[in-house]
Amino acid sequence: MQILNSSLKNKLHKGQGAAARALNKLPSRVHHTLAQALGYPYHYPDLDPFIKCMMAAQLKQGKIGFIGADPVQSRQAFDRQMQSILSTPTAVKRVEEIRLNLASGNIAARYYHPAPHKKLPLIVFYHGGGFVVGGLDSHDEFCRLMAVHAHAQVLSVEYPLAPEASPQQIIQVCEDALAWAYQHRREMKILKNRIAVAGDSAGGNIAAVVAQRSAHSAYAPDAQFLIYPALDFKSRHPSFFAYKDGLVLTGQDIDFVTQHYVTQHQVALDDPIISPTFGKLKKLAPAFVVTAGHDVLHDEAEIYAHKLRQHAVTVKYVEYLDQTHGFISMTFVSRRAKKISIEMCKNFRKFWDRPRS
Repeated sequence: MQILNSSLKNKLHKGQGAAARALNKLPSRVHHTLAQALGYPYHYPDLDPFIKCMMAAQLKQGKIGFIGADPVQSRQAFDRQMQSILSTPTAVKRVEEIRLNLASGNIAARYYHPAPHKKLPLIVFYHGGGFVVGGLDSHDEFCRLMAVHAHAQVLSVEYPLAPEASPQQIIQVCEDALAWAYQHRREMKILKNRIAVAGDSAGGNIAAVVAQRSAHSAYAPDAQFLIYPALDFKSRHPSFFAYKDGLVLTGQDIDFVTQHYVTQHQVALDDPIISPTFGKLKKLAPAFVVTAGHDVLHDEAEIYAHKLRQHAVTVKYVEYLDQTHGFISMTFVSRRAKKISIEMCKNFRKFWDRPRS
């Protein structure tokens, strides 16, 4: 195929964003063909062909998963990967680096406001990355999309990472950040009783845990936005075995995350501080739960949505069957990922705004 010239293949092998964006403009049949040409060995017929192609290129380079035995090396590799796909960020009228002086420590945060002279609700966001990698920069673009398309202020929290920090330390910082937002609600011109928690993957776990722990406090969130969240360290559901190989998040990643975040700190696998599916689910904030069809974490998030409903919590469950874990981090290179990221931000706001009985 002339389209698949050697230059494009070589750039794709190196993970360059420009090559990925160029490839993304080509028809799905080209993506299928290139994945085959690169020797992608897994049979996922319903997976987004572009993602299949990108996974094939990574496997060709020997890249498997994103969390390894060495947390520092994992962070460096993850940061390089994210840097390689950067493009022009979504414009937001106000983006500001701030410090949060919390009882649990002084931490960095990034504040987004799409309409600085208006009162808007606030979303406190916790980034994903297996509790080990990631930060304000890795999730900057999604926070921008959320600010613009959910039409809300966003406070992205730079929490300490495992294994240097324990689950208790990480969760305490994240809960304190929510309390800080509540305490500064007037200065920030936050609409009354309109603070939500949100996060993807590990960040979705943190958002769910914080929502549970703060449920009966003055600063309890008004809504939860949980994007392919990790919710159950104890169980292995069918999706784990179906999608543990050849995708963004692997079974090996889960093992390393468990070692760095849980085992090393001697936390029980069913402790609600790491596995909110075993926590107290009554009287929690309404939850907008998003899953990816090709994701080891898919089933635990779907089960959590059912459990919340059983405890009379209002839930909106949305499933993107052709996507894999981490799609909100692919918006710079994937039109499909960007489209559905915008769609779910808009739909979360509609869910959040709905009349309540």
